[in-house]
Amino acid sequence: MTMVRSAAGPRVAFAIRALGAMVGPAVFVLPDGRQVSPLHIAPWEDDPAAADLPGILQALRGEWPCVPFGYSVPVVEDTPARWAPLLGDPEPGEEPHGPSSNRHWQWEDAGQGTLALSLDYPSGHPVKRLKRIVSAASEGAALDFTLRIETRAACTLPLGLHFTFRLPDVPGAARIEPGAFRTGRTYPGTVEPGATAFAIDRTFDDLSTVPDRTGGTRDAAHVPLPGAIEELLQLDGINGTAALAHPSEGWRVRIDWDPAVYPSLLLWYSNRGRTAAPWNGRHLALGMEPICSPFGLGPATARAPNPVSDGGTPTARPFGPGEIFETTYRLTVEPL
Repeated sequence: MTMVRSAAGPRVAFAIRALGAMVGPAVFVLPDGRQVSPLHIAPWEDDPAAADLPGILQALRGEWPCVPFGYSVPVVEDTPARWAPLLGDPEPGEEPHGPSSNRHWQWEDAGQGTLALSLDYPSGHPVKRLKRIVSAASEGAALDFTLRIETRAACTLPLGLHFTFRLPDVPGAARIEPGAFRTGRTYPGTVEPGATAFAIDRTFDDLSTVPDRTGGTRDAAHVPLPGAIEELLQLDGINGTAALAHPSEGWRVRIDWDPAVYPSLLLWYSNRGRTAAPWNGRHLALGMEPICSPFGLGPATARAPNPVSDGGTPTARPFGPGEIFETTYRLTVEPL
């Protein structure tokens, strides 16, 4: 089986790995001829020990679809009381961010400038099959994505698109530019002990003034954050667009998606905060993830009424038996 394939169009060249159907690297050519590679590739990709990691981590990079999105987490000491009844052990057969993130997809025939893959789910799973198509745009420095979900049984699933972008080494040198959103939320607990920044289970309306653990606020719009930090923020009711600007390099990368399918944006600040292998305190990236989920806290939490869904933002999508569902989205690089 071919592990990696590549394709190109007039202003973008990209590769996809069969494992997780992860896109990356991708090189976009701006109108002035500059070449930009905005996607993140984990620093352990060439480490022989990576073969022993879960599939999702072996060659972590770029972008991939998560069906279902998230993974179950236990109740811990600082879990807020309103979240505690919703958390618990993984469901039988649960895989972090779904089989789509951990298994080898099969290549499908595709036209010039396009790569297509499919994945058959385990026979007992309510999802029967996924197909994804990634194409270089005919005009502009952009990639167009199509995700098709085919079910075999009725189900309700959290969904996510896992974009992961590289960051500069200088703190604050890049800027997150979210579209309009209704409510921002901090994570209901601690993502990584010893690598915290934001207050637990609070709301905010401006990414530049997010409640922190000292009782004040913190600028979460400029990245990377200073220090060793591993955190999550969620922007609910977002209008289907978000960007990451690199002013010092003179470009911006933008995601556009259907907010009716993914009504929230999860921001993953992986800021050298994880010290266990394979992270080893060296992982620096920003996840910008359109989701229908409560922070990726697992399928059971997403299906149940929870503080996010109670606030008017869906956290899981219902599917009928035999349904074929399709959604599209786009990644664009543009000059500043």
